[in-house]
Amino acid sequence: MTLIKSISGIRGTIGGRTGDTLNPLDIVKFTTAYAQFIGGKKIVVGRDGRISGLMVRNVVVGTLMGMGYDVIDIGYATTPTTELAVRMAGADGGIIITASHNPRQWNALKLLNSEGEFLTAADGAEVLRMAEAEDFNYAEVDHLGKLTIDDSFNQRHIDSVLALRLVDVDAIKARKFRVCVDTINSVGGIILPDLFKALGVDYEILNGECTGDFAHNPEPLEKNLQGIMDKMKQGGFDLGIVVDPDVDRLAFISENGTMFGEEYTLVSVADYVLSHTVGNTVSNLSSTRALRDVTEKHGGKYTAAAVGEVNVTTKMKEVGAVIGGEGNGGVIYPESHYGRDALVGIALFLSSLAQKGCKVSELRATFPEYQIAKNRIDLTPETDVDAILVKVKEMFAKDATAQVNDIDGVKIDFPDRWVHLRKSNTEPIIRVYSEAQTMEQADELGKQLMQVVYDMQ
Repeated sequence: MTLIKSISGIRGTIGGRTGDTLNPLDIVKFTTAYAQFIGGKKIVVGRDGRISGLMVRNVVVGTLMGMGYDVIDIGYATTPTTELAVRMAGADGGIIITASHNPRQWNALKLLNSEGEFLTAADGAEVLRMAEAEDFNYAEVDHLGKLTIDDSFNQRHIDSVLALRLVDVDAIKARKFRVCVDTINSVGGIILPDLFKALGVDYEILNGECTGDFAHNPEPLEKNLQGIMDKMKQGGFDLGIVVDPDVDRLAFISENGTMFGEEYTLVSVADYVLSHTVGNTVSNLSSTRALRDVTEKHGGKYTAAAVGEVNVTTKMKEVGAVIGGEGNGGVIYPESHYGRDALVGIALFLSSLAQKGCKVSELRATFPEYQIAKNRIDLTPETDVDAILVKVKEMFAKDATAQVNDIDGVKIDFPDRWVHLRKSNTEPIIRVYSEAQTMEQADELGKQLMQVVYDMQ
């Protein structure tokens, strides 16, 4: 069983001993520290469809009320819906109860500031420190918080998407799209049908019941999506859409049943935005070079950030990026908000497809071709990750053909390929991502670096 405490929140498996898992006592401690850090009087709470969600929600809400906070419980809600709700409600912060793409036995608390954005690294570290110190002061009986249930924010989220300047509702309606959608038994099955109805899109939902009992591994990778890919190959659909349990990641499937490529979700949306808006882009170090190529084609500048949504959004603000995100299918569009949002991504992608009048496979063929291999190295308690990364950096520091970047793990850039090793913030693993022009070349490069790591242990 696992409990991971990081600057982005607390995440773990449900059940087991305190201090080792995500359990009520640790949830109380972490929620209290967050509430004490945030200050103010009002907190928004939303949750995805996980089996443990109600239990975690009850503990979180009770703790916040015990700290004197008024709580706005928005119920089943996507991560971007909760982020927007913080701003719309004028709240002091928000807690999203979701473990994103992790399997069903996991859950987590994601922490937001008053802008509906994730806490900075420094703020997250302070919450962790306060949680460990356990110097807490709860409200007296006359100052306990109140609970308000408000289920209006799903529709308010959809309305905000429809109002975006580059969402071409008329063009989408005119194309009369038919889409197949896998919402992996979580909140996507609640909100996406209403989005499609508003856009005039005919749809069929797979795994639409919000039970939290995921029909397959919830990470939207090709190896987990055979069901919807087979459905698409039968014909009758213009586009396949896949989201993760909290609907901040987005993957597309072409009309012929082939993967569009999760890395190309952001690339395609950015290409559309940049064709209408001059500006810069940002993605994280583990994302495809195709975004750089598309950005430069439109006269903008591409910048890489450390992995993690808050790192990407911070860099986007620094360079004035008009679009950005992460290669795992996360689209961040500042005209909406600084958070990954699959609803925004879907609406912009459909707008692009409608205006171009092409098939999904034809759109995909217009972008530079790269392949990313995504491997992992499982860690043991004895693994010294920092020492390993230092040794890898030293190995390539004198290689004239390689550029080494160590702002987040170690990324080694060669003229025609790259490989990136970093310790995950959400799982006890080292992620090994590598990119080249073919999958065989990318996988070979990744495996070479993995063997280097194995030899060091």
